[in-house]
Amino acid sequence: MTLQGRKIFGGKARGRALVSVEGISFFGGVNPDTGIVEEEGHPLQGTSVSGRVLVFPRGKGSTVGSYTLYRMKKTGTAPIAILNRDCETIVAVGAIIAEIPCMDRIDIDQIRDDAELLVDADNGMVEITDASGEGS
Repeated sequence: MTLQGRKIFGGKARGRALVSVEGISFFGGVNPDTGIVEEEGHPLQGTSVSGRVLVFPRGKGSTVGSYTLYRMKKTGTAPIAILNRDCETIVAVGAIIAEIPCMDRIDIDQIRDDAELLVDADNGMVEITDASGEGS
């Protein structure tokens, strides 16, 4: 299955989806040194976003979250791509300065947690290569 979306920052990535039904705050919600979601009560609390295609409705929180994403990229704890239903400014700026492929206007309800995805933000496409989340 292929989903269409809008490019926020270009690039390609292949990896497993990490899906959240709630927004994510990178400043205070994610530990930039470990990539682990630390926000109390968040559905992904205790889970690492590192090396995953992070799928969530939209960002939230402080604008410092943009710089947190940049820091995560520099320390190797960032997601490899970001997919949003609606990418607001905090996530958009963070993805751009960190050079993380990012798209929005994606029907994220079609993406299952741990599904294998091919993100082609340059062309506004996300291919779900394994929707089961059980590997190939």
